[in-house]
Amino acid sequence: MKKRIVSVLLCAAMAVSMLAGCGSGKNASGDGSESSDMEYVKDKGTLVVGITNFEPMDYKDENGDWIGFDADLAKAFAESLGVDVEFVEIDWDNKILELEGKTIDCVWNGMTLTEEVTSSMECTDAYLENAQVVVVPADVADKYQDEDSLADLSFAAEAGSAGEEELEARGLNVTPVTAQADALMEVEAGTSDAAVIDLLMAAAMIGEGTSYADLTYTVSLNSEEYGVGFRKGSDLADELNDFFTASYEDGSIQKLAEQYGVQAALIQQ
Repeated sequence: MKKRIVSVLLCAAMAVSMLAGCGSGKNASGDGSESSDMEYVKDKGTLVVGITNFEPMDYKDENGDWIGFDADLAKAFAESLGVDVEFVEIDWDNKILELEGKTIDCVWNGMTLTEEVTSSMECTDAYLENAQVVVVPADVADKYQDEDSLADLSFAAEAGSAGEEELEARGLNVTPVTAQADALMEVEAGTSDAAVIDLLMAAAMIGEGTSYADLTYTVSLNSEEYGVGFRKGSDLADELNDFFTASYEDGSIQKLAEQYGVQAALIQQ
């Protein structure tokens, strides 16, 4: 009987050891190996960045190349890693699935650090301040100067965005659209009374001298911060934090912020 007990105990110990060994290689690279997420990106030679068309953060120039404050920062970060950068337009509502499915390596697109984002991704420190603002036709803007005046409006907002979240939290009527630019088109076309988009986008895309000269923004619904998201457990978040700090110290991030008109929103690293 004693021999049998000892045998059972040994088998149990071996099973525990084998299970521990199976789990020890799991990490952000998602392939069961012991390589870090940074090594995974370096091995494949490309940092794949998930974005939407969002001026002044990520948008295309006349040649069809991606530019913008975030796009240019992503290019510089990829260069510091010794890899190429690839920009992939994603459905913003599916950003977490895209990241976990490894179709992208990070979400870098003026992303608000919401509770959902920070619990699902490995996020950097905040690098820009922002707000969600109400956009309406300029000729009726005087009617919508506080939250109480918004109750009967129909809104458009990007699905999965902080803007949609703010509207739903207030019980306001919101139609989700694919991108923030689409929300502006809804208001311009008169199919929605108003839109909620990022303040930094509003400052760049609406008003005099823009394609939406007849639109303006009024009420600010919140204040928030932008960060970059990687796969949970990724070591690339700390690497990018170090890159932000170095870029702030050498003045390159301030210069880039001035180029795209977001210098007032920059958070000192």
